[in-house]
Amino acid sequence: MSVSEASLRAELLATSRAMGSAGLNVGTSGNASVRWHGGFLVTPSGLAADACTSGDMAWIDASDRAHGPLAPSSEWMLHRDIYAARPDAGAILHAHSPFATALACQRIDIPPFHYMIARFGGHDIRCSRYATFGTQALSDAAVAALAGRSACLLANHGMLVFGRDLAHALAQAVEFETLCAQYWHTRQLGDPVLLSTAEMDEVIDRFRDYGRPRELAD
Repeated sequence: MSVSEASLRAELLATSRAMGSAGLNVGTSGNASVRWHGGFLVTPSGLAADACTSGDMAWIDASDRAHGPLAPSSEWMLHRDIYAARPDAGAILHAHSPFATALACQRIDIPPFHYMIARFGGHDIRCSRYATFGTQALSDAAVAALAGRSACLLANHGMLVFGRDLAHALAQAVEFETLCAQYWHTRQLGDPVLLSTAEMDEVIDRFRDYGRPRELAD
């Protein structure tokens, strides 16, 4: 195992555990992956992060063959298809976090109630159509909901986000869950006042280089 592979496996395991510490996942729910060696490393199926080692992370190669001592996450096709559709995705996180899941069970898109919605690429965050977990239908629905976005809700399921790398994807997931909580709370007071198309366009423009490394922002 090369040093780069070992460090990436360790980072994937640490990210999976951090999802639990952040309240995004409980038990064996959720999964995470990172691009590697023409395919991707993904967390294993049915095993809590605290019970895993870095060697338990499965590698899905470019021919969809799984390598490792444990079966890959049942959602591995979801990760494969997002990587294929989105070259800008370096790492993907899927979680059953409380507020995102509550909204996903209502099957509602999140409108521009707050300008930070623009951090995920557009004027809103979509909820995908429902499909059974671990199926190609779910993968197709997720890819469609992510068009032009870096996050979406999966109907009656949870959240899905991607980032440039694992650290960025985890930060995106925490921020997304925070927005979901804020939207849930503001709906208790009534329908929120939404930002206009022009206002969101301005925010999106200002966010183009926000938080990006200097060499990527130039």
